[in-house]
Amino acid sequence: MYTVFSTFDVPPDKAEEVIGIYQNRSRLVDEAEGFVDFLLLQNERRPGELTVQLFFDTKENYLKWARSEDFRRIHELEKKYPDQELAAIIPKVAKCQVVAK
Repeated sequence: MYTVFSTFDVPPDKAEEVIGIYQNRSRLVDEAEGFVDFLLLQNERRPGELTVQLFFDTKENYLKWARSEDFRRIHELEKKYPDQELAAIIPKVAKCQVVAK
């Protein structure tokens, strides 16, 4: 299994707005080959710190997703988000192979 973490900080007063966006996400990734799961995590001590975690069955299938037109479309929409402060946020990304479960 392969997992990708995208961690980003939003102003704490905008955390609920961002959580709402993810709760109503397009779900295009859910249809990607090898997709396993999606999680949005909120740091208990720093509520403005959010992490998107994606799980794929293999690195190869994740890479297919990351190179797909649907992936590009979703990320282009993020850049056009009306709140420019949120649109400008760049996440810290970590990609990991699951080695034990």
